Amino acid sequence: MITSVPIGDWTWEVSSGAKDLRPVQAAETALAVWHVLAGYELAAPVGKAGISVRSASDTRDVRVRVDGLSLEPEPLSPGTALSRAVGEADSLEGDFVVGVRVECPGYWLEKGAKHRVEKLFTIQVDIWKRTLLVVTLETYVDAWLTVDTRDREQPEVHAENAPRLAAALTGISSLLSSAPTPGDPNRHATPSEGGFEDPRIEGPAYDDSWGTFEISARSRQLRSRIPASENEYQEITDHPVRYFTVRRDGQTMGYVWASIGDDAAGYEPRTAAGEEAFEAGGQMLLRLRAAHERGLSALDALAWVVQTAPEAEGSLAVGATPQVAATLDALEELSGRY
Repeated sequence: MITSVPIGDWTWEVSSGAKDLRPVQAAETALAVWHVLAGYELAAPVGKAGISVRSASDTRDVRVRVDGLSLEPEPLSPGTALSRAVGEADSLEGDFVVGVRVECPGYWLEKGAKHRVEKLFTIQVDIWKRTLLVVTLETYVDAWLTVDTRDREQPEVHAENAPRLAAALTGISSLLSSAPTPGDPNRHATPSEGGFEDPRIEGPAYDDSWGTFEISARSRQLRSRIPASENEYQEITDHPVRYFTVRRDGQTMGYVWASIGDDAAGYEPRTAAGEEAFEAGGQMLLRLRAAHERGLSALDALAWVVQTAPEAEGSLAVGATPQVAATLDALEELSGRY
């Protein structure tokens, strides 16, 4: 299953002593880690990067903040978007906290098939007062676990993917000449120096942690993108649901749905599509809200959304053929798996 918040993380600290670390070194380190991941297809040759510079004495004082930079083949070559942002950060004088973040699309394996996730890993590199460099790697997929986040054993998936993660962690440690500190146990899993601990030994921290926590986390993330309103359909149902696939440029962003038995309707983001799935979801929720204002039932609202949607709305299109899921949970499972 794919999550919108990390299922685990690892941190490396590299002290420079008296060395004066500059923003370009944060960017170079992030890209070097990215290349280690790419060697195991855990990072595709594309991605998004951002850089921030904050005052060390007051981290609310942001001097530079640039997000969503596309990583070009040579990201730090003169004239690239990232090199310009790094140059702006490097021109500042004083004690700052410099952060470079890279979102890495990559592939997890199942029965030899590759499944792409737009945010398989994130790399965060921070420089504190120009003397301490901290690297944090986060992952958003449970393919490294012997038991997935819905409590199903997956020995084959684990065997295909866990060695790749272990090799990448070893490679990053070699690059940084430092061993990782695994992140704390969380609601999904317990990181270890070589990957994750086996939840079959002591049992998972929560039953069906994905269904328990991820669904509500995704809902909060979706609704944070649109104005608050009480003019809404119910979000949950025990009945089967009818749904349509929402696509952008041929890629599935998620599923807009309505209950067949009561007045519930909503949108499930395809987590593998990354941030774009949530952007699309904001548009779909606003369209459902407009239908609710018209007094339409949930199923009529679903039909109205499809019939009145432009063929391409900011390159966002709703499929013409409805499908049925036996439960909302089944549709959520579909949206969170592939």
